[in-house]
Amino acid sequence: MAGKKHAPRVRELRDGQNDSSQNSQNDSEGLLSVEPSQQSYLSVPSSPSSYRRTRPNMSSQSGGAPDERTSLLGTTRSSRIRIASAHGTPRAPNLSRNQSYGRTDTVRSNPPTRHHSRANSWGQRLIRALADRQEEPLSESKGSFFPDDRVWYDQFTSTDWVHDSIADAHRVKALRSRKDFWGRVYILFDGAQGWILSALVGFVIAVLAYIVDVTESTFFDFKDGYCSRGWLISEKRCCPHGPCTDWRDWGEVMHGWPFGERWTEFVIYLGLAIGLASVSCLLTLTTKTVVPSAYRLSTLDENLAAAPVAPGGDADESGDSPNGNGTPSRRASVVSPAAAAPPMIYYSAAGSGVAEVRVILSGFVLHGFLGLRTLIVKTAGLVLSVASGLSLGKEGPYVHIATCVGNIACRLFSKYDRNDAKRREVLSAAAAAGVAVAFGAPLGGVLFGLEEVAYFFPAKTLFRTFFACITAALTLKFLNPYGTQKIVMFQVRYLVDWEYFELVSFILVGILGGAAGALFIKASRKWAVTFRRIPVIKKHPLLEVVLVALVTGLIGYWNGLTKLPVAKLLYNLAAPCDDRDNNLEDLGLCPDSKADIPPILWHLLWAFLIKGFLTIITFGIKVPAGIYVPSMVVGGLMGRLIGHMVQWLVLAFPDSAMFSSCNKVSSVSCIQPGVYGLIAAGSTMCGVTRLSVTLAVILFELTGSLDYVLPFSLAILVAKWTADAIEPLSIYDLLTEMNSYPFLNNKHKPIFTSELIDIVPRVRRERIIDISNSPLVPATSLRSKLESLHRAGELDGGLPIIRNYILVGLIPAPDLEYALDNLPDESTALCLMADVPSMDDTDDEEAGGRRDPTDFSPYIDPVCLHPNFF
Repeated sequence: MAGKKHAPRVRELRDGQNDSSQNSQNDSEGLLSVEPSQQSYLSVPSSPSSYRRTRPNMSSQSGGAPDERTSLLGTTRSSRIRIASAHGTPRAPNLSRNQSYGRTDTVRSNPPTRHHSRANSWGQRLIRALADRQEEPLSESKGSFFPDDRVWYDQFTSTDWVHDSIADAHRVKALRSRKDFWGRVYILFDGAQGWILSALVGFVIAVLAYIVDVTESTFFDFKDGYCSRGWLISEKRCCPHGPCTDWRDWGEVMHGWPFGERWTEFVIYLGLAIGLASVSCLLTLTTKTVVPSAYRLSTLDENLAAAPVAPGGDADESGDSPNGNGTPSRRASVVSPAAAAPPMIYYSAAGSGVAEVRVILSGFVLHGFLGLRTLIVKTAGLVLSVASGLSLGKEGPYVHIATCVGNIACRLFSKYDRNDAKRREVLSAAAAAGVAVAFGAPLGGVLFGLEEVAYFFPAKTLFRTFFACITAALTLKFLNPYGTQKIVMFQVRYLVDWEYFELVSFILVGILGGAAGALFIKASRKWAVTFRRIPVIKKHPLLEVVLVALVTGLIGYWNGLTKLPVAKLLYNLAAPCDDRDNNLEDLGLCPDSKADIPPILWHLLWAFLIKGFLTIITFGIKVPAGIYVPSMVVGGLMGRLIGHMVQWLVLAFPDSAMFSSCNKVSSVSCIQPGVYGLIAAGSTMCGVTRLSVTLAVILFELTGSLDYVLPFSLAILVAKWTADAIEPLSIYDLLTEMNSYPFLNNKHKPIFTSELIDIVPRVRRERIIDISNSPLVPATSLRSKLESLHRAGELDGGLPIIRNYILVGLIPAPDLEYALDNLPDESTALCLMADVPSMDDTDDEEAGGRRDPTDFSPYIDPVCLHPNFF
């Protein structure tokens, strides 16, 4: 429609402007004066067209392995749907576009082809959703003007929330315009799609969590031996009531050959631990993603030590700092080939992925993190990494895995598949459901979505998130992965209430836990910038994994506490002493008298030091790894240590007035060291992640006791104050900052005291499109202006359109890029940059229904602001 309307007037204008186009261009360029120093400055950066990568060929890329030229997200297919103009200019909906760095010429001559029809059936979308589709070369779809196509967001750009919201409003308006019976039925189905996705995501996440829980426990126990009744049976299922003859240790199987029974078991344990960790690392390395050096980013990955870009790249044109206000730019920007550093590398399945999920939910487009391939590799790698015995957890990666499930499920319905803002509503619910299955806390999952990851959280999303969390928790409850009717291993119950004099101890535990969490962040950063900067370690991630697994096996095997998996160890640290509890290991943590406490203190102290060191060196290696439960284990060891100290004081001074209300039960005081362990575990996790209300609710759901809500909340409150005083950033804030992700933290209020004119850069002629003399602008001039935006790193910026010093429109850089790439002859084309009414409708037939590619008015967002407004 847009092409038929505008084609005649373009010809009318072009016929009268060919002779004067050069004069118009000169007048336009002379509109704004530029100082000589600025002119020479602007001529320094080379044109991106001189180093653009060759656009991949359809025939050669369809079956080839992905590389740095391949789109990273596969088929998340974030979209920018074109909507109707406010002034009546029809828009070409759902246009696709390409990245400017994917072409080596300035003339686009390939014929347009259709791509991803919206008319596909629901069954076809189901098949596509289950396929790990690499994003087709954009050259196939760019140039399509069918209403079934879309405009994709580029890598390292941000979601246009307003645009997507308006696009969804147009979709709803068109849907409600149908008054027939099937129209009403489809309206009901459209409203139910969100609930269907929430239930589906919750169910799938619970099934995946069940698979991971059951499989990793079997692989973990396999390092010690196997069950004679079946190789795939874990030790707990093989001998549910304690040691039995069905479980055979490797020393017994090998009859002590060749090093004796004890040392043979150690060697096999160490070899299997290194092997499982290595396989997990190799799987993770298959998700390698190469970021071309055209993007200027500080570092990537949770190792905090990726090689930064060497200095000397092009500065931003708005000042002597990349963002014009004296601070380093956090936008992906383009540097010239002479200053370009080697390509940067990250692995989408490594680490927990929570920081990236939070950034993605804030609107940042980070391709490659939410695809089916990442989901499969991260799930399989997580099983192996946890089974290896490394000091890591599976709870953090559950958030990433759940978000991948939500992203894939969105492909079933075009309502969410083709709208990036609507998709993020489902991703927020999925991330919350991941926490629900990780901690067995559906309420905590909802609060986690609100407090930590969700950036855009409408009221209706809150209820759907709650529904997804309940669905996931109920499904996992029915699956019963541990055979104990518990959703998580470390769910405990306290039957004895706390005493008032313990409040002082709880506050002390909160202070120490918050300090431990903050110091962990500082130690992790120090380890990253020292050990991981060693060239051989940085070049060979597998070597670091092998070394960490070796150290973990050597010093963790001989301590009964550190040898346990982190979830089981946390349960033994937090659970009260009860001889009837078959899930408790015989670790000697339950004293019968005052004399039994000092040996326990030494045992806990050594375990605390070992586990703390192992957690620091493990965080950031190239395997799927979480930090939630390992940080809780370190805090639990410290809290249990303090709990036994308080217990010893009560036993040492039984007649003290302070302890008079503490009754003795079988020569042991009323103090429950397990309570201190769980409080310290939550405080340390608060110090690491800075979760507050969410963590208090999670601890409440783990214990199911209202009596301990106050101690939990008090300790977490004090822990957060302490951690903020020592280290202002949480571990995920640190990752976001060092990775230079453009995340606007809505928890912090910036202090702004300057005038607007002090921070707004001067308007330069290469940053505006002036149509005062003529609405026709040479395509070469538009290409030059677009490249100036790219050099400044504004991949998703835009160019204002000015007529007689008044702002009349804005054309987004991605849309301008797409429009220029579709010109048949860019070197001679004149582009229409305004809505010019046509007086002749007879030429509509001559247009043949095809849109004039030189008409750029459908891409322009109309505005009207006088310069005095600024």
